[in-house]
Amino acid sequence: MKTYKPNEIKNIALVGSSGSGKTTLAEAMMYEGGVIPRRGSVSAKNTSSDYRPVEQEYGSSVFPAVLYTEWKEHKLNFIDTPGADDFVGGVISALNVVDAGVMVINAVRGVEVGTEIISRHAKKLNKPLIFVINQLDHEKSNFEHTVEQAKAAFGSKVVLVQYPVNQGTGFNKVIDVLKMEMYQWKPEGGKPDVLPIPAEEEEKANELHNALIEAAAENDENLMELFFEKGSLTEDEMRSGIRKGLVNRDMFPVFCVSAEKDMCVRRFMEFLINVAPKANEMPPSVTVEGVAVPYDEKGPTSLYMFNTTVEPHLGEVIYFKVASGTIHEGDDLYNVNTDTKERISQLYVVAGKNRTKVTELMAGDIGATVKLKNTGNGDTLNTKDCDYQFARIVYPNPRFRTAVKAVNNSDDEKLAEVLQRIHQEDPTFNVEYSKELKQMIISGQGEFHLNTMKWRIEHNDKIEIEFIPPKIPYRETITKYSYADYRHKKQSGGAGQFGEVHLVIEPYTEGMPDPVSYKINNVDTKMSIKDKEEVDLPWGGKLVFYNCIVGGVIEARFMPAILKGIMEKMEEGPLTGSYARDIRVCVYDGKMHPVDSNEISFKLAGRNAFSTAFKQANPKILEPIYDVEVLVPDDCMGDVMGDLQTRRAIIMGMEADSGFQKLMAKVPLKEMQRYSTALSSITGGRATFTMSFSGYEKVPGEIQEELLKAYHEEEADE
Repeated sequence: MKTYKPNEIKNIALVGSSGSGKTTLAEAMMYEGGVIPRRGSVSAKNTSSDYRPVEQEYGSSVFPAVLYTEWKEHKLNFIDTPGADDFVGGVISALNVVDAGVMVINAVRGVEVGTEIISRHAKKLNKPLIFVINQLDHEKSNFEHTVEQAKAAFGSKVVLVQYPVNQGTGFNKVIDVLKMEMYQWKPEGGKPDVLPIPAEEEEKANELHNALIEAAAENDENLMELFFEKGSLTEDEMRSGIRKGLVNRDMFPVFCVSAEKDMCVRRFMEFLINVAPKANEMPPSVTVEGVAVPYDEKGPTSLYMFNTTVEPHLGEVIYFKVASGTIHEGDDLYNVNTDTKERISQLYVVAGKNRTKVTELMAGDIGATVKLKNTGNGDTLNTKDCDYQFARIVYPNPRFRTAVKAVNNSDDEKLAEVLQRIHQEDPTFNVEYSKELKQMIISGQGEFHLNTMKWRIEHNDKIEIEFIPPKIPYRETITKYSYADYRHKKQSGGAGQFGEVHLVIEPYTEGMPDPVSYKINNVDTKMSIKDKEEVDLPWGGKLVFYNCIVGGVIEARFMPAILKGIMEKMEEGPLTGSYARDIRVCVYDGKMHPVDSNEISFKLAGRNAFSTAFKQANPKILEPIYDVEVLVPDDCMGDVMGDLQTRRAIIMGMEADSGFQKLMAKVPLKEMQRYSTALSSITGGRATFTMSFSGYEKVPGEIQEELLKAYHEEEADE
């Protein structure tokens, strides 16, 4: 295979809602470029990109698929991305490494919420978008309405390059207002007949041609002057203006295709070659230190790893973009993230399930390798004396969580390995064992996301698993000061155990002054601080521990043991076994025995005195609260808001956002369980949401009583 230079490479992502036809378009592009001998279909389960069992079972993409085709002495790398919002991680991975996005829109359904969501990611990453309106051969296709929706969502930057002459079941003609020609296909599609524009279409075609010229000229002052001078632009001049408009996101060109019938695919690929930005025409990659790295095949070799899959009989395949230089088979590189060396023993260009070995790849190209030992997604690999490091891809926070366990306990270890492997392949799928909750917690973008992973584990890895409602990571704290003492005394023949601790506890807030005195047994008792220790708790908040012992009634060497006993109770709060936080403790008195006192005695005395004082300090349970933003169509606003209010949400505000409403609220995590499923049901899949941790707040009194009752019943059962 030819080695392509940066100016011969185009990198694009095929994005769009589920059912828009991205995978079918990918098949047609590879077929036209001669990469595959025949086109597969989603229904026949034989496409190059949707080749995994779970994708064939569901009939849609679950993972991003790296593909390529060769066309007119250029290489088109393209990534077929999932359309379901639950698998948005694949879209984000792809957009981070391509130079433009191709937004495929279903001509029957029009602009869907998925279109809007994905366009937001493209905007955030400053990626150009080209619109392709697909399925124009469907009896219910409506090109005009789809374009109206696109203009309503994206404004006047949406400009037609093509329009269909006869959409519907007989579709086979398109007028191209850039080339001012009509294309007509035979039933088998492929190469069209190029014909003059019919007289009845001339007026419309000229009007759209002039609109395209004006849009192209607006992106370049020189072109604008030429346009004013001549009243028109040549085809090459128009291409130049469109390219600049694309790069600056000031133009969204619109194309027509029937991917299934392979109509207009060749012309679209020609446009990508002639007009879409080349790798070296886009802004260069920038390192974490702000260094711009141009796509120069003669520069130092640097690879950015952006995706991982695990393939049968091959193992872990990791995909990369060559950010600089030229990579050769057999090169030794250095991983700046893990401080290890890696050998690139094999190089591939990839067309989904098909891989072709190559000997080298130049800057701007996308490839894959295998058998790397210490390299994962987001890592940068460099040649010697190169210190580039590129930022990791930022993925959205999880929106759905559940606990998981193997039905057969003997599969627990294997399950943990499989879950970690899935996380490597899909960074939006997270897994952790919660020591606090004593559960394996998995989280992702939605219930469909996790159910898909469950299908894979049960069918591919042959491990039967079950989902369990996840526990909520509550916290415990106190609301007033309290005091207690405890004597631990034990005699069993030999050396005994003795330790007595008197302490005061109170709520801690940042910046509060050190204690001076407390009223203990109706007597003002002064605190003489000998030592102070602040413990930043791993689960949030603080424990502040004061040694206020006077007269040596407890030797200083026993204070760490007392603190250890208190920490044990902080890790398993007295109310519900949840972590405690934001408490300060003053140990002000006690007793010890010259022979029987030891560390274990004071640890137990401190632990029990703290537990008693805690229960007397008007303790409260805190629950995690999340900031939730819901992007919802206007007509669903009332239903969504009503549902949130049943979830104890506090509505913080709302604002218009590109044809949608953005609703902002604070919601307890307990009430967000299965929210992604409920929101989809309420809005017919037209809304989406994000959530991020906000903080902890006290639970209402009736809920605290329910939690205490449930905990005591659980304790009794054990």
